[in-house]
Amino acid sequence: MPHQPAIVSGVEVTPLCDAVGPMGPSIRLPLAEMFPGAALRDDEPWILHFHCYLLRDRAGRLTLVDTGIGAADSPASSWAPVPGTLLGELAAAGVSPAEIGTVVLTHLHSDHASGAVSDGRPVFENARYVLQQAEFDAAGGPMLEQVLTPIKGQVHLVEGDAEVAPGVRVHLAPGHTPGHQIVRAGELAVTGDLVLHPVQLDDPAVRYVYDGDQEAAARTRADVLSGLRAEHAVLATAHFSEPFVRL
Repeated sequence: MPHQPAIVSGVEVTPLCDAVGPMGPSIRLPLAEMFPGAALRDDEPWILHFHCYLLRDRAGRLTLVDTGIGAADSPASSWAPVPGTLLGELAAAGVSPAEIGTVVLTHLHSDHASGAVSDGRPVFENARYVLQQAEFDAAGGPMLEQVLTPIKGQVHLVEGDAEVAPGVRVHLAPGHTPGHQIVRAGELAVTGDLVLHPVQLDDPAVRYVYDGDQEAAARTRADVLSGLRAEHAVLATAHFSEPFVRL
């Protein structure tokens, strides 16, 4: 594993590096176009790190946040580095898929949820898959057919803020997608795609071209980051090169 676990608010948090690489040519844009208004050069490459997170509480209960980009034929294969290496990362952490009790999907973009399924079957057979109702309602296309439908019997839908495991809460943070959510455990915040690039920490108003609703996403980002800064929270990010950022 390239990243070591950290203890935050008594929870062991292990970053799982599912993949590293640029966006594929089907959706790649110059960085300055990807984040309009930011001081980024067009020739500056954006190498994404695709992080999932394993949370282990004091009682040994395991929660996985996001399931990565999946196999070589996953819905992410048109643009993301495939296959993902989540299962190998879990094995290196000494964890089997059957031990995971809760899987939180921050949203249903293919690089965050495709690893939930392999060969048409749920990978985490003993887990509840936690998803916001708004995200479930908006699902369509390959993510609905190839990912959500196979896990439907294990999906646990929530609306807004909810405790999904002892000490682990989800908070609705819409804009990137209609039902995008972040995960909180004490001072830890697993942020999904609330922030995509470090420039958005400096200026939450910087838009991201692939946010579903750029205005709502910027508003959510500013509101959520303001609260997290007041707490001096630890962010566990999805796509930064270093997984943890303390505000």
